[in-house]
Amino acid sequence: MSMATVAELRTFTTRGGRRLEFSAMGFGSAPLGNFQRPLSESECDATVDAAWGSGMRYFDTAPLYGFGLSEQRVGRRLKGRARDGYLLSTKVGRLFEPCERSEVNSGFFIDVPSFRFHYDYSYSGVMRSFEESLKRLELDRVDILLVHDVDGINHGGPAAAEERIQELIKQGGWRAIAEMREQRVVAAIGAGVNEWQPCARLLQLVDPDLFLLAGRYTLLEQEPLDTLFPQCLERQVRIIIGGPFNSGVLAGRDTFNYGEIPAAVRERVKALSEVCKAHGVELASAALQFVMAHPAVVSVIPGPQSVRELEQNVRWLNMQIPSAFWQDLKDRKLLHPQAPVPS
Repeated sequence: MSMATVAELRTFTTRGGRRLEFSAMGFGSAPLGNFQRPLSESECDATVDAAWGSGMRYFDTAPLYGFGLSEQRVGRRLKGRARDGYLLSTKVGRLFEPCERSEVNSGFFIDVPSFRFHYDYSYSGVMRSFEESLKRLELDRVDILLVHDVDGINHGGPAAAEERIQELIKQGGWRAIAEMREQRVVAAIGAGVNEWQPCARLLQLVDPDLFLLAGRYTLLEQEPLDTLFPQCLERQVRIIIGGPFNSGVLAGRDTFNYGEIPAAVRERVKALSEVCKAHGVELASAALQFVMAHPAVVSVIPGPQSVRELEQNVRWLNMQIPSAFWQDLKDRKLLHPQAPVPS
């Protein structure tokens, strides 16, 4: 696949026959939920506006991100735009209740409203979550509704992830979003997760349109090429890529999956960096362009926390990378031999 541009449209027809057009690079709004640092409203407004100005027309958010802050901030800047001019996704699976400040369980998100969340993948829980999201967004609809975090990373391992998936199906959560798709309340449904295995499991059990897969298809990890991605292509399910930098290690930051960098990962990054240096390529640029080359991928959504970071992402996307670079990575066994690469 040739090198993408931010505003390149990637068209996808859902199971319900709805035609969706994703910008090749979308806007991941988790950082706007005060991820590890508080943001002013003017900073958030400027970042969303800069995303629009760059050509991004797909915006992803979730209740978890800042316990509603991200939805409010994204919705505020999209509210004045032509509603058919962009795609918006949010997620279900968590519900909030007021609590004392000492009880707030927001994790990486700081200075958030005084709520604590609990997981709820039931029919009523999903419907309530969706309705509360619309209120925070102050919009009349979202285009894509994703079940959030039915994975082992969030629930304590594969067995616990399977329990959540069974809860989603048996208690009616999936039925709720499937009915919304059937009734054309939303155009597409799926799951947003941090592991590929729950996606493969959902493919066995239900009929998703797409998955938002964070951090599991990157320059460091290509296991889905042997597993999930061929199944998705066969079923005409598409992939949105989150976490293309593995939380920062591929963009010059000292973190992998929001924690310490394992020795094996550090060595692999060093090897990748040596090839980048030999070809005059920035590692972060290669990381962004690589994931966009797979035919199942409709958009990649790095999460900028400022206008500067957003502009940097756009610059990385637009850099020219010689084809010899990708072949060198494969020759050195730093990429899956069957990995699609930009031409």
